[in-house]
Amino acid sequence: MITDAEAATPALCRLQLGRELKRLRQDANLTSTQVVRKLMCSPSKLTRLEHGENAVVEPADVIALCTIYGADPEMRAILLGYAAVTKTKKDWWQSPEYRPVIAPSFKAYLALEATAEALHNYEAEFVPGLLQSDEYVRAIHQRAHEGLPADEIDRLVAVRMTRQEALHRAAGPLKFAAIISEAVLYRQVGGAPVMRAQIEHLAEMATHPAVVLQVVPFKVGAHAGMNGAFTMLRLPDAQPIVYLENLDGASVTRRRTNVQLYEAAFNDLQILAVGPHESLGMIRKAIKEH
Repeated sequence: MITDAEAATPALCRLQLGRELKRLRQDANLTSTQVVRKLMCSPSKLTRLEHGENAVVEPADVIALCTIYGADPEMRAILLGYAAVTKTKKDWWQSPEYRPVIAPSFKAYLALEATAEALHNYEAEFVPGLLQSDEYVRAIHQRAHEGLPADEIDRLVAVRMTRQEALHRAAGPLKFAAIISEAVLYRQVGGAPVMRAQIEHLAEMATHPAVVLQVVPFKVGAHAGMNGAFTMLRLPDAQPIVYLENLDGASVTRRRTNVQLYEAAFNDLQILAVGPHESLGMIRKAIKEH
């Protein structure tokens, strides 16, 4: 449980509030239908509250539900604290500074990333986004969005840098398991100085307590990741979600059979990749060669 609501993001507060409301309902042996009748609201409203999908949670709704569930004063105060954060703070990606450069589909991903407990990512071409340096990010966007004004490039870089704060958050840092192809270490994005700085940053992040980084060497040959990069998000009390991104856009899949395929692929890659210590050795070797 989040111990300090004021220090948490609205996304985390919505998620924790929803989990606690669902637990209280179940402890009270009440069905969703029974609660909806008592609260005199639509079924979808209760579902959104329990899944943390409402951007803002009204304190009046929390008070009403706590009364129905017989929540004690301490729990009521905690839940009202969560609701207050959703009323007084905005998730960073909703701010006027970032909103214009973030596609709607990516905002949905950011909400998932902000509430995830763990993230598993395989990358064949890029350094994983959460481990990128600012100049590396800039070089990628300058190539991918030729002709885009400098101020918009700056905002895109800021978005990537802000996402990385999830690895350092006080209320439970995101646990990040990243696997990269050896090719990522040698593809010169932005030129030699930028790439050297990026690999040095990668070496530093490889020792971060929330990060486990592995490299798949060229010598392993064919492997399960050759079909492309993918990201798996693990959320509290929910099955993993797979996020895929390509030139046409992005997509998310929750279908269990699909998720299992990516879980198996990631497990296979973990076995084929060298361990974190040896991977750090490969990274340091790449620094010398840039």
